[in-house]
Amino acid sequence: MNQNYTAVLCVVALISLTGCAKDQDRMRYSQTLINSSNNVNVPDWQITSREITPDCPVNWSVRKVALAGGKQDGVDIIVIDNGKMHITICPTRGMGVLHAELGDVRLGWDSPVKETVNPNHINLQSRGGLGWLEGFNEFIVRCGLESNGHPGIDKFVNNVGDESTMELTLHGKVANIPASEVEVVVERKAPYRIHVRGRVDERMFYGPKLELWTDLSTEPGSSAFTITDTLTNRGGAEQEFELLYHINFGRPILEEGATFAATAQRVTPFNAHAAKGIDSFTQYRGPALGFVEQVYCLTPIADADGHGLAMIQNRGKDRAVTIAYATDGLPKLTLWKNTNAVEEGYVTGIEPGTGFPYNRGIERKAGRVPKLAAGASRSFSVKVQVHVGANEVKVAEGRIAAVQEGKKMVVDERAPE
Repeated sequence: MNQNYTAVLCVVALISLTGCAKDQDRMRYSQTLINSSNNVNVPDWQITSREITPDCPVNWSVRKVALAGGKQDGVDIIVIDNGKMHITICPTRGMGVLHAELGDVRLGWDSPVKETVNPNHINLQSRGGLGWLEGFNEFIVRCGLESNGHPGIDKFVNNVGDESTMELTLHGKVANIPASEVEVVVERKAPYRIHVRGRVDERMFYGPKLELWTDLSTEPGSSAFTITDTLTNRGGAEQEFELLYHINFGRPILEEGATFAATAQRVTPFNAHAAKGIDSFTQYRGPALGFVEQVYCLTPIADADGHGLAMIQNRGKDRAVTIAYATDGLPKLTLWKNTNAVEEGYVTGIEPGTGFPYNRGIERKAGRVPKLAAGASRSFSVKVQVHVGANEVKVAEGRIAAVQEGKKMVVDERAPE
């Protein structure tokens, strides 16, 4: 081939690629807020729709602030106001969602833990491996990545290749690992979707090398948001992992007479105590001091799009929240009922996961601890939507009923042996 002709082709290709990059830049706005590799942590910061998407008919904003004082000193939060819903994300606590609000509907709960606790103050080993609870107050908190579930002993292969034992702590480490990268991305064309993306690493020498990229996104004026996560094994060997989305509701959605519904083929009580309440597992009581938590394990039925559906609604059936989760990555659902006194934490959790919150040793024997090959990735998706008004709630109920129609849910009266 003629050398001059080859050179011309290369120049044309370079111009074309440059043009594509510029077109992409015009199509979206991007701002890095945290990058540990470059020693970047942008302090108080804000953007608005007027600056980024002046054609958008809904006013929205995103801001980042640092908290001060007490155990929350130095904690970063990011607040998305999509013009209808406020969503507060905490990069310092594993990119968890602290709370969200839409009108008089609050997504979250009244934890006895009042501050957004900096992980520097958390000792996961305290109180027999229950130290995770010293910071637990989020609306959505991830549990994992190497392990999830109840504390206790499990086996592993140590640095000299021998089988050894380790003390697993409650719900793993990811919720107390600060994000190493965070960026805000906004699509400049309709539907003007807003993204907050972050990277959380759970890594150690002679241990897991897991990388989680999370993307929380919402559209201006929407009553919903979606979390899309990708977990990658950056190690050279196959790696076990567990992941559970602990999605927690308190008042006003949770109240005496509130109800739970889900598309499910089977429900099993977690233990003998939970079995005592299996006949009313979909019903909620008001706050009662001394209530001992009850947990139920569900195997979902997916809709035509591959999503399991779950819903909590208030007594008046005019306020509800639905959760749609992709069952290819999250094939199990846990219901946690903790209707204790308000001062002790009146809360329920709807928890899609790779398995159930038993100790990892139990989950492994049951075949519910997945593995990632070296360099492999797995994706997960959870959508949260608020429904306001009797009509909206009825439509959400009907969607669950339509998927469940003709499929009887098996209700086990006893816990597994």
